[in-house]
Amino acid sequence: MTKDIDPELGRIITSHLKNYADFPQVGILFRDFSPLLASGEPFAQLISGIAEHYRGKINAVAGLESRGFILAAPLAVALQVPMIMVRKAGKLPGNIIRESYDLEYGSAALEVQPETVAGCDRILVIDDLLATGGTARASVKLLEKAGGHVSEILVLMELRGLHGAEVLGDTPYRALVQL
Repeated sequence: MTKDIDPELGRIITSHLKNYADFPQVGILFRDFSPLLASGEPFAQLISGIAEHYRGKINAVAGLESRGFILAAPLAVALQVPMIMVRKAGKLPGNIIRESYDLEYGSAALEVQPETVAGCDRILVIDDLLATGGTARASVKLLEKAGGHVSEILVLMELRGLHGAEVLGDTPYRALVQL
């Protein structure tokens, strides 16, 4: 994992997290960052701090459906770079490229429109959470299959006990908060 981003960003996140026990199922502790989104200025500070760190280092932001979109859109605007939507299967029209991956019980797929990836050789993938790493890993494979190159994965939170970073291979990643 790479470091050197303002540690205040992690404090902004943790001070606006709300935990929900047994959601979406028994035994899961859901970490909800909705209070951060509803807070205005702290959310703006988070996006501004991330943009400051990545300015000039990336040429596209890829948001993972769906909470990654919430982060990717304002970040792409702040950096004046394209936003790439990495969507769940069946949600994008037109020409698409698909990457399937395994889940604990079953499988899933991500899709992207390849024309949105053209010329993007320094992509930042962003999402709210790194858990098992399967979605993040599949997104990297998908974006590279579409002709892009992922420079780094950024997540607000990492659930270290699930060892998601181990499946990311050589792709650099950064978690603003480790839980």
